[in-house]
Amino acid sequence: MSEPASRQGVERRDYTVASVARALRVVDVVAEAGTDGLTLTELARLSGMSKSAGFAIARTLVDAGYIREVHPGPRYRLGLTLVRLGDRAVETHPLTELVKPVLHDLTRRTQMTARAAINDDGYPMFISRVDAPGVIRFHAPMGVRELPHSSAAGKAILAHLPVSEAIRIAEETGLPARTRRTITTVPGFLEDLRRTRERGFGIDDEEDEIGVYCLSAPVFGLHGGVFGALSVTTIKTGSPERRASELGGILRRFAAQITAQIAGRPRGRD
Repeated sequence: MSEPASRQGVERRDYTVASVARALRVVDVVAEAGTDGLTLTELARLSGMSKSAGFAIARTLVDAGYIREVHPGPRYRLGLTLVRLGDRAVETHPLTELVKPVLHDLTRRTQMTARAAINDDGYPMFISRVDAPGVIRFHAPMGVRELPHSSAAGKAILAHLPVSEAIRIAEETGLPARTRRTITTVPGFLEDLRRTRERGFGIDDEEDEIGVYCLSAPVFGLHGGVFGALSVTTIKTGSPERRASELGGILRRFAAQITAQIAGRPRGRD
């Protein structure tokens, strides 16, 4: 006879180690603080603990490399151990192996850097990349959320989510200006998403970084929801925007290949 659900719930709670849970909470609040980091007072307040407990946990995490001290202050920021673990997590993500051949084919076809992102609660998180031939390399870390409003992949994802999700993300991020071309108003953002949905691919025309041009098409999952996006990136020379329709069509076809592998059937326009 199985035990009552209430008993199972008690046992599950008994397995939770309070000190580990508090340490993970500290890592989370430091991550949310971004590049500014947190003072010990801020860290303790946001983590819901005393300064002495916060200091003890922070020192343990600093020693293990999960967070680091920055002076003067000190202020606490994320440590390099998380970079190593993030790279390992991306390498072992099941989608990474699946999309790699498609990315290689896409790069050969377009001569552009190709990347694949997953939908992380409305934000694009890139998990695989194949660099274009040549000496130019784009700084594109894997396993890190990107701002959706200035990212072609972010637009491709959000265009296929409810409008309420786009508004939520606009409120969370504040739509900061990455360049003078970044869309920074909610009406402008929603209109760009409408155009993205209509043509079937998103465009970042120097909106995240001056001189960089990106396009991205959505990838769909088993039940038809947007799973992620496929993108290509290039330096904005030779007017790549004139090829936007052609490149967008290529991206949609390659994204449909990945959709077919994930969902068992293609979706989108050819």
